[in-house]
Amino acid sequence: MRRTVLLQEIRKMRFEEVYEGWTEKRFSQAEAAHLLGMSERTFRRYLVKHAEEGLEGLIDHRLGQISHRRAPVDEVLALTALYQTRYRGWNVKHFFSFYQRHHGGGRGYTWVKKMLQADGLVGKSSKRGVHRKKRERASMQGMMLHQDGSDHEWIPNERWDLIVTMDDATSEHYSMLFVEEEGTVSSFQGVKETIEKKGLFCSFYTDRGSHYWFTPEAGGRVDKNQLTQFGRAMRHLGIEMIAAYSPEARGRSERMFSTHQGRLPRELALQGITTMKEANDYLKQIYMPAFNAEFSVVAPVEGSAFVPWINGHLDDVLCEQYERTVGKNNCISFEGLSLQIPKDQYRCHYVKVKVRVHRYVTGQMAIFHGPRKLADYDAKGQRIVPLKAQAA
Repeated sequence: MRRTVLLQEIRKMRFEEVYEGWTEKRFSQAEAAHLLGMSERTFRRYLVKHAEEGLEGLIDHRLGQISHRRAPVDEVLALTALYQTRYRGWNVKHFFSFYQRHHGGGRGYTWVKKMLQADGLVGKSSKRGVHRKKRERASMQGMMLHQDGSDHEWIPNERWDLIVTMDDATSEHYSMLFVEEEGTVSSFQGVKETIEKKGLFCSFYTDRGSHYWFTPEAGGRVDKNQLTQFGRAMRHLGIEMIAAYSPEARGRSERMFSTHQGRLPRELALQGITTMKEANDYLKQIYMPAFNAEFSVVAPVEGSAFVPWINGHLDDVLCEQYERTVGKNNCISFEGLSLQIPKDQYRCHYVKVKVRVHRYVTGQMAIFHGPRKLADYDAKGQRIVPLKAQAA
């Protein structure tokens, strides 16, 4: 027996019992209505229908009718065909966002999920257990940022690392980029894009990767005094670094990466993207704006903790820096290269002087004596002569 028919029969039986008590004056109208779970006015309407048509007058004939809002068969078939031909294997939430953005879908998420489940295209997930209480978000954007990396593969035997820099308060992504391997350079790039876009932030939450921290004992506490190149740059900028000691501690960024792992390879494969430049263009122009629109939230406190960067060239902070002593030939040795210091107006030579080598994320280098730059070099150690000097 259909559920609607069963409910109609139960309603008639229950009304018949209460009606008998009411006619025998064992119940008042208010008591009878309470027993049936309705108002006195509705009970009186039932009395009128019962007097005119008997128990059959209590049947709601609307329950047997097809809803005028029911989707046409053609629409359901078009939806399932779209999923099968272009998006097979995508999770429902990911497919739903593309269904709305790129195919003009006007149905809700629950309807789309039920149609795909009814056709056997996606499974029904089991109910999740009770989750432990999440760490509260930072109260304002710019107070704490996360950075992490995860490898992705959509081209056979080609795996690239995705580096994400995101806000703890809002989950907004400020920087996303693919690199061949996560490290100091990729972390500098993510921070630079963020500072140029938003400004300086208060604190930086990371795992214990060797480019972020020195860890004297494997699996132990980080050394906050012996700084890596990245740690030195953060201290220079006045940004507090916070080390996470478990994946659960980075739960917010871990969940975001789980979403990226499920979505990005499928989207990039769908677009036919095969080069890192194309992938990074897609991230900045399409994927990241759409992702932020869908997943970012409003910060608990209005306002911003970001501070504009106004202290000179950011590249000379977000770079690797090494101290060297100038040799007798007025050159310094740096990783197998000999960098010749040109003559200048300040001194005849720099023999035995301690200088500082900056290596930028582009691979280019520069030599500094205190705050003054002495020369620029390309990645092969060849001096880059300024256009003004060439003209002279």
